[in-house]
Amino acid sequence: MNKQQVFSIDNEQAFTNIALQIFKYQAENCKVYHDFITGLNINPGNINSIQQIPFLPIEFFKSHKVLSSNQPAEVTFTSSGTTGMITSSHLVTDVSWYTESFRRAFKLFYGDIEEYTILALLPAYLEREGSSLIYMADDLIKQSNNPDSGFYLYNYDELHHQLKKQQAAKKPTLLLGVTFALLDFVEQYTLNFPELIVMETGGMKGRRKEMIREELHLQLCDGFGVNAIHSEYGMTELLSQAYSKGDGIFNCPPWMKIITRDANDPLDLLQNDKAGGINIIDLANINSCSFLATQDLGKVYTDGSFEVLGRFDNSDIRGCNLLIA
Repeated sequence: MNKQQVFSIDNEQAFTNIALQIFKYQAENCKVYHDFITGLNINPGNINSIQQIPFLPIEFFKSHKVLSSNQPAEVTFTSSGTTGMITSSHLVTDVSWYTESFRRAFKLFYGDIEEYTILALLPAYLEREGSSLIYMADDLIKQSNNPDSGFYLYNYDELHHQLKKQQAAKKPTLLLGVTFALLDFVEQYTLNFPELIVMETGGMKGRRKEMIREELHLQLCDGFGVNAIHSEYGMTELLSQAYSKGDGIFNCPPWMKIITRDANDPLDLLQNDKAGGINIIDLANINSCSFLATQDLGKVYTDGSFEVLGRFDNSDIRGCNLLIA
């Protein structure tokens, strides 16, 4: 399986065919996944549809090396966590899969990166090693070929100045920010910049109380003077992201799919429009595992879009758009 095959998927049948091929490959070559499937007493040779594929609980990334390749890791992405929390590690043997995935997804949802100034307000991520979000933001900043693009830590005054400069010059601008920092910013500064794209990545990082999405987005809309807040849904264990352009409704790129499962029976998949646990198929995860059962709760709609409704009780707080609804 090569990148061209995965990233040129343009219909449901092509997705299904490639997903089944990747499943059979990973069932054989990913030891953790192989053992998980064996423990369920499932014969991979009998899997003929996406609905039959077992989803690996995402917690395995905390305790095992989830790998389908014998190659050494080029990069290891790690999740954020509070002191004492066990974090996830995603060993990526070919980081070009990640780069290709987020570059293509950005172009699909937002167009040519060189048309934008990319401003990244990601203090909690910048202050640690191994963030896949920082890796992506850094690449997008470089790809924008724009000297005004860049990272911001807690220098809100500089960010405010840059945003005013962008507005005066009428330059398309995307502000990518961790939730708590965006809220901190609008408590100090108010803008009326309706053309600005504000994209929150989720995550209070223990800095502020959790908020429901509607309350959060209303506060950010008022602070930035925009009509909607965009969101990114991604996590350490994935090499693809889904995007929302408002109202908390996310769409996946063609090589990614969300399926919900029964909250009480993880092997029972749900029909559309029913709330349940979020399972993710990410075909860019070619060298780890593409079939993951997350601790997020959500709902998938008939057109394939989805909504994140919260998290299962007692699951770790994560930094990737997991607001309690």
